[in-house]
Amino acid sequence: MSRYTEVIVLARDAEEVMEPLTKPDENREWHQCFTRVDDNMFAGGGSPSDECYAWVVQFIRRNWTGLLSHLESLPWPHPWSVQVLVRDEDDDCFGLWMLYDGRLAEVPLPRTRREPFSDTIVGVLSRTDRPGY
Repeated sequence: MSRYTEVIVLARDAEEVMEPLTKPDENREWHQCFTRVDDNMFAGGGSPSDECYAWVVQFIRRNWTGLLSHLESLPWPHPWSVQVLVRDEDDDCFGLWMLYDGRLAEVPLPRTRREPFSDTIVGVLSRTDRPGY
C-alpha cells in the first residue's frame, strides 16, 4: 500500500551532516534520499549555493521507520536550529519536531491534535478549527 509522507529538515550549517543522506545507503533502515534546497532555488539561479539550510524528501510507502532516530543521532553543528517538518498524506498540516536534550520531540501546534493511526508512523495531525472536525 502506498502512503505519501513528506519530510523537510531545516538546520544551520548542516551541509556536512546532511550530505550522506542525499545519497543512497543500503545500510539505513529507510532508503529514499534527501534533496538539497539551497537559496538559488528561490532566486532562480542555475548553480548551487555554498550554503543550504533545507533538505526535502518524499516517502512513497510507510518505509521511513528509523528516520527520526537517525536524525537525532547526527552531530548537528547547531542543534537548536534543527527543525523537522513531517506531513503524512492524511495530515491537515505539517507537524513540527525539534531537538530537545538530544531527542526529537514534536512541538505542539495551536489548534491541532495528533491521533494514533496504524497506517502511519507518527499518527495523523488534524486541525481542530477546520469545518467538520
